[in-house]
Amino acid sequence: MSTGAAAAGAAAAAAARKRRQEEEESMTAYSKDDLEGWEFKIVRANTRKFKSHQAVQELCEEEAKAGWEMVEKFDDQRIRFKRRVEKRSGDVHLDIDPYRTQVGMSEGKIASVVLGIIALLAGVILLIFFLVDR
Repeated sequence: MSTGAAAAGAAAAAAARKRRQEEEESMTAYSKDDLEGWEFKIVRANTRKFKSHQAVQELCEEEAKAGWEMVEKFDDQRIRFKRRVEKRSGDVHLDIDPYRTQVGMSEGKIASVVLGIIALLAGVILLIFFLVDR
């Protein structure tokens, strides 16, 4: 992969992140009354992890341990939750991070998998050319 292609890919990923953030901000406008006694978070996945009902249900069950309630599913990658601020007192007894906002594979792991596949394919192609050339 060339440096230019990598830079273009990074720029496209940054633009997509910015677009999603702007979309989330416009979709999550709260009044002062909405915020009184509540805290909110958006749980994100880098893949379409929340495509299945079962995956959404499993996430909701995990988040419920910390008192989080699902507000809405934006798409297959983002779900918004809320909880009463009083629930914070139970956070010390949890086996999960109550403020996690990322689940599934990280961007770095996805990039590593993609690069590994590219390297593997390049190796197979070189091997084929080497064997055919003999």
